[in-house]
Amino acid sequence: MRLLFQSGLVAFGMIAASPFACFAQGLAGAKIDTSDIAVKSVQAFPELQWAGWSPEDDRGRQQELRPIVVTHAGDGSGRIFVATQRGVIHTIRKRNGPQKTKIFLDMQSSVRYADNENEEGFLGLAFHPNHRQNGEFYVYYTTTEEPHTSIVARRRVDKDHPSVADPNFEEQLLRIKQPFWNHNGGAVAFGPDGYLYVALGDGGAANDPHKNGQDTSTLFASILRLDVDRKADGKAYAIPSDNPFVGKDGHREEIYAYGLRNVWGMSFDSQTGDFWAADVGQNKWEEVNLIESGGNYGWNIREAFHAFPGGNAPAPEGMIEPVFEYDHKVGKSITGGFVYRGNTVPGLVGHYVYADYVSGKIWALKYDASQSRAVANRLIESPKSPVISFGVDEDQELYFTMPTKTGAGLFRFEAK
Repeated sequence: MRLLFQSGLVAFGMIAASPFACFAQGLAGAKIDTSDIAVKSVQAFPELQWAGWSPEDDRGRQQELRPIVVTHAGDGSGRIFVATQRGVIHTIRKRNGPQKTKIFLDMQSSVRYADNENEEGFLGLAFHPNHRQNGEFYVYYTTTEEPHTSIVARRRVDKDHPSVADPNFEEQLLRIKQPFWNHNGGAVAFGPDGYLYVALGDGGAANDPHKNGQDTSTLFASILRLDVDRKADGKAYAIPSDNPFVGKDGHREEIYAYGLRNVWGMSFDSQTGDFWAADVGQNKWEEVNLIESGGNYGWNIREAFHAFPGGNAPAPEGMIEPVFEYDHKVGKSITGGFVYRGNTVPGLVGHYVYADYVSGKIWALKYDASQSRAVANRLIESPKSPVISFGVDEDQELYFTMPTKTGAGLFRFEAK
């Protein structure tokens, strides 16, 4: 995914495979368990075929499948929903043996995606907590209607055929003109409170040129919190009354947390409600954060535990430090995941599972709330290929996705 770093394209395979030698910054010398964990990744559905997808386009050019969201509808159907970056939402039945996906919604004509600007496209999908009753789901994508413009929209199922989406219904909640093609964020998720959370990057380029990170008069570099069950002030949503900037002049009331460069993956622990987000770094550091209401996560004054772009500049007053960081000797673009709460891999329960897109490594991070720190970060056996995203099914089993030229892009975990 995130190919653009400060000075251009990163060549895969050039990242050192060293262990986490530079993790201890900001952790007061506390020891971290980095031993391998007895967990491996395997292809989720080896005999799966993707409806409508071919490894070549109609001009004979190679066409990579880029599964970018994995989720479920919470409707008791057991279906797994996988969205591709080009804008097709597939459904998969959780079963062994041959099967072909069914297309839930095809938005390719509305979604702009290009390989050389690959932080655009279809980026987010979340089903309403009451989807079984109201049929609603929410999407985040780059529109074809005008350059570098992101849409957050409400969609719904077809009332006559509820197993698929209504291709004609869309209600836009947000229309965001992006200054650049990169750092679009794009993750959307419903929290335990029933509100919709939306991650927006800092606007793009490098170094946060518009200084959006510490500017709460703009929606950029933030996680938003929206009440999609109400409408107010001429908007297709309302602002929760306990959002941190409600009633404060000069601030966007939609903002829940800020100072984030480009959140790539956010999720809520289904047991504790803890809000996890991975923020992609720039010069040297990738970070994992626990998100709090009103939290300032430091960008672009800080990059993880460190002054940005260097030196000894102090952190902003009240800034929330990350839970964990790693440097660019380990990987160069974090992919956020989930705390595992499934039943298939007992040894993984309670670990936050995340990855790095460039190195392809996957880890299980253990956070001890009583100590307010990470106590383990253990490597999971994996193909060492770019990991685009993570997601869970209705049973809370965890999956991850990779770009693929063969269709083998969806993986799960099992004990060794």
